[in-house]
Amino acid sequence: MPVNQMETQLEAITTTIAYLEKQESCDPEMLEKLKIERDRLLRELNVHQI
Repeated sequence: MPVNQMETQLEAITTTIAYLEKQESCDPEMLEKLKIERDRLLRELNVHQI
């Protein structure tokens, strides 16, 4: 369960990325932008991989 706005955004972006990756007509540019935003949120939450 998300406890703050950044975690809520991270959850939504991660779910959207998973959905778009399963679609055949996915826009690769949009997918890349979402992945960049997800990585930014992970860094801000200090849970990124080193």
